Amino acid sequence: MSAIVQIKDVRKAYDDGFEALKGVNLDIEEGEILALLGPNGAGKTTLISTICGIVNPTSGSITVGGHDVVEGYREARKLIGLVPQDINLQPLEFVMNNVNFSRGLFGKPRNDALTEEVLRDLSLWDKRNNRINELSGGMKRRVLIAKALIHEPRVLFLDEPTAGVDVELRKDMWAVVERLRKDGVTIILTTHYIEEAEAIADRIGVINKGEILLVEEKEALMQRLGRKEMRIELAEGVERVPGALSGYDLSLEGNGHTLVYSYDTRGERTGITSLLKDMQAAGLVLRDVQTSQSSLEEIFVSLVKENA
Repeated sequence: MSAIVQIKDVRKAYDDGFEALKGVNLDIEEGEILALLGPNGAGKTTLISTICGIVNPTSGSITVGGHDVVEGYREARKLIGLVPQDINLQPLEFVMNNVNFSRGLFGKPRNDALTEEVLRDLSLWDKRNNRINELSGGMKRRVLIAKALIHEPRVLFLDEPTAGVDVELRKDMWAVVERLRKDGVTIILTTHYIEEAEAIADRIGVINKGEILLVEEKEALMQRLGRKEMRIELAEGVERVPGALSGYDLSLEGNGHTLVYSYDTRGERTGITSLLKDMQAAGLVLRDVQTSQSSLEEIFVSLVKENA
């Protein structure tokens, strides 16, 4: 795959001296889903706004499909769909007119079949003749998503698209995302629901204090930074971890019936074989063993803490 979005040494500073972006470099590959994670105020929305041409960078360059977002704004913007955090819609306009108007803004001819498809995908078809001010908050967010999709963008930005909305919308949204992925659309997602990023993203980017901390394939990241945990259920409970096992990273849970062993997947040796041998020597009898991998949320929290 080739990069459809190229960001080179982008900085954004405001008049009061605050630097929201600090030399960001990032290539986003065509057809991928990139989840951009970071705490509040990390620079996620500023970066998206800069790529979309809403905010001009102080320095550096950004291209979308080979078009500079400043010098070639119109051509770059035609390739972009944006679902912003804030709901800003004309309250007295009808849903269908609102969506069709957005398509016309990008110079695209009216396409009733596509409009119906998008509205049905987002469970809005029955609301097509309603005014915006007659809709619930969740329905208004669906309209925002429809407006972002109606001109058939090649790059779609979803800035916290499911924050504070119902489960049904979240399911509809991810069904649409899966269809767009199959069509080769590049999707950049910011979300507070890290389990969503873990479920659908190809790559994970972490941003904090205006700097990209890493961008990596999701599976490789979880393998490289994740810790595994082995939970050992004992046939008989113990009051404390035996002294003979003090050299291992062990904790005791479940009223003394479960030993929890944490180990680094990057290590040459996990220590599991010697642990089990030493447990047997200590007279402990195993009833069951389970292992689990660190979640993406745990990895994200640890990365941000390290760079706090």
